[in-house]
Amino acid sequence: MAEFTMDLNDEQKEVRDWLHGFAADVIRPAAAEWDEREETPWPVIQEAAKIGIYSLDFYAQQFFDPTGLGIPMAMEELFWGDAGIALSIVGTGLAAVGVLANGTEEQIGTWIPQMYGDPNDVKVAAFCSSEPDAGSDVASMRTRAVYDEAKDEWVLNGTKTWATNGGIANVHVVVAVVDSELGSKGHASFIVPPNTPGLSQGQKFQKHGIRASHTAEVVLEDVRIPGSCLLGGKEKLDERIARAREKAKSGGERVKNAAMATFEASRPAVGAMAVGTARAAYEEALEYAKTRTQFGRPIIDNQGVAFQLADMRTSIDAARLLVWRASWMATTGKKFENAEGSMSKLFASETAKKVTGQAIQILGGNGFTREYPVERMHRDAAIYTIFEGTSEIQRLVIARTLSGMPIR
Repeated sequence: MAEFTMDLNDEQKEVRDWLHGFAADVIRPAAAEWDEREETPWPVIQEAAKIGIYSLDFYAQQFFDPTGLGIPMAMEELFWGDAGIALSIVGTGLAAVGVLANGTEEQIGTWIPQMYGDPNDVKVAAFCSSEPDAGSDVASMRTRAVYDEAKDEWVLNGTKTWATNGGIANVHVVVAVVDSELGSKGHASFIVPPNTPGLSQGQKFQKHGIRASHTAEVVLEDVRIPGSCLLGGKEKLDERIARAREKAKSGGERVKNAAMATFEASRPAVGAMAVGTARAAYEEALEYAKTRTQFGRPIIDNQGVAFQLADMRTSIDAARLLVWRASWMATTGKKFENAEGSMSKLFASETAKKVTGQAIQILGGNGFTREYPVERMHRDAAIYTIFEGTSEIQRLVIARTLSGMPIR
């Protein structure tokens, strides 16, 4: 088992520097343009694919880093470049994690490569869980999956919302209800293959931030998929449903649903994204404070500015520590007995929101204009406290874990 350490090895440092170079030379120069266009930055994704960043192999290498630091390190550097473009590059990863968390080896080998395509023909994938009336309240999910035993097919009907890459994806991973009596325990995840009839894009959202990332509704109307597209297989599903019914009768332990398994695995990675955005804003504010003069001296000479920067850097480093701890625990098989995954996402998300706001304050009027990137970073940071579990939900998870009580 790898020991927890803050020292990156030579290989990790090399990867970090490589990613930082791509973020600085390719992502940042394109950030303002694609934010204004509010379109998927296909040319940037293709550049990432050409050098191996946007690929199954790269993410597999980081995912299986024995220290657990590969993914958070990669997320921090890419999101330091720009959150919207970075999310377009890594958004496929959430769908891939959904397959890794719930799928068989055959499903993993079949579908994940199709999510990425190749450098000459890049593809993206979408993970579809949230619904118009079921965001944090996953038990209220209405999308249904009904098994047609005669044809060995599943029929999906419903509407998903807030889906990154929804509608433009080559492969969609859809969470649906298979047993409505079990609430969130009666959910399962399904692969919807490319060009499947009945799946269409609904509303594309015009967002406050992360505008370069495509977010839309996904409409499913009598979508028929082969039985083999149920992640994990029907035998495993039947066993899980039977176990959930038995537990429900006896009032026993909870059984994780498919969406929650995916979110639990991805929360530290989202925390790392937030750290990257916060660090970028801090660095902009620090440099500005050193060069901006008022009353004959740099504004960093004033305690009011210097102390803010000190607090910003302290919070960023603390957030990174929580993210790295959670990532290391997940990789080395240590249970989140105190909701460490939620802690990392909560603190890093709130830090990004606060630090980017402080950066605007330090830049003053300039920080409020689009001439300086902290304005965009502040808009982008707002999403971290919302998606993949709001800050309120993270606090609920932490409180329930610590108290053992069904806090509402």
